[in-house]
Amino acid sequence: MAYFDHNATTPVTSDVLAAMLPTLTEACGNPSSIHRHGQRARQMVEAARRQVADRLGCSPKEIVFTSGGTEANNLALSFPARHIVTSAIEHPAVALTLDRREQVTVVAPDTRGLITPEALRAALRSDTDLVSIMHANNEFGTVQPLAELAAAAHECGALFHSDGVQAPGRMAVDVATLGVDLYSVSGHKMYAPKGTGALYVRKGVELAPQLFGGRHEGGRRAGTENVPGIVALGAAAARPLRDTAALRDELEAGILAAVPGAVVQGAGAPRLPNTSNIRFAGLEGEALVIALDLRGFAVSSGAACSSGAVEPSPALLAIGLTKTEAKSCIRFSLGESNSREEVVALIAAVAAAVAHLRKLSPTYV
Repeated sequence: MAYFDHNATTPVTSDVLAAMLPTLTEACGNPSSIHRHGQRARQMVEAARRQVADRLGCSPKEIVFTSGGTEANNLALSFPARHIVTSAIEHPAVALTLDRREQVTVVAPDTRGLITPEALRAALRSDTDLVSIMHANNEFGTVQPLAELAAAAHECGALFHSDGVQAPGRMAVDVATLGVDLYSVSGHKMYAPKGTGALYVRKGVELAPQLFGGRHEGGRRAGTENVPGIVALGAAAARPLRDTAALRDELEAGILAAVPGAVVQGAGAPRLPNTSNIRFAGLEGEALVIALDLRGFAVSSGAACSSGAVEPSPALLAIGLTKTEAKSCIRFSLGESNSREEVVALIAAVAAAVAHLRKLSPTYV
């Protein structure tokens, strides 16, 4: 099975696994304990904190470990803001959290999936205290101009949070250059196990804890640290990036040449180097996912967190697609294990599967 669904989750690499295993044996203590076993665990947690901080370009003291990107987003959005601005293409971990807040303005993207500084400025108010806009979209890969957006937020005195879950495993990230105040990270999007993540909290920003108990993570997140997951996240953060843009471009070019009417969503905008979302008129995306699975390729018809949903992707609707068009999209997300041979084979499989499904489709002419 050739795996092209890395935006849903990434496999744990052998080096990350090797870094994690000692935490289950020789460093089995509670990192809050003062004996040797506990202090060994504490040393490994703090080493991982430095590794994550190095990947993001910040101080280790500004890193809070969480159970994943969802918790990191929820913690960031606990900030007691009077008015919040967000975008229409956010992950549910942000969108549904903000649904519970009263004063929220949602900014629409352009047809490429970009939030422009002008659109953000039009939504800002004198009482805006927080802006939350994702770094890179999980479905079509558009990378937002965070530095400009954060600067616009700061002009009115608002803090800027970004759901960065898809970015650090695919591209260089420097939170200081971006100018963000809060930035969420997930381990399983960058070759670490599921169930661990982190939130960058700029020095001086105060958040209300969402979990209560001990004084873990500087009092910002109670609960004994997930030492194996944290160490794995640190090891993943220290790995060199592999640029998959050339393979992604070859995949897109091959599919566009082989499949009439195929359209790349977000084309022309800055995108993650591993992500391609392609619309295939006249068929249901989930039918194509199943057809490709039977041919030995794992792809996705949208965000994994929305699998099984009857309604089309809100993010695809937000960039101007109809419900029918949104349901005909497939996401291909590459990882470091994918080869050119797999890409060539996938192009052929897509062409054959689409041709077969279109013959059966009552809506394709």
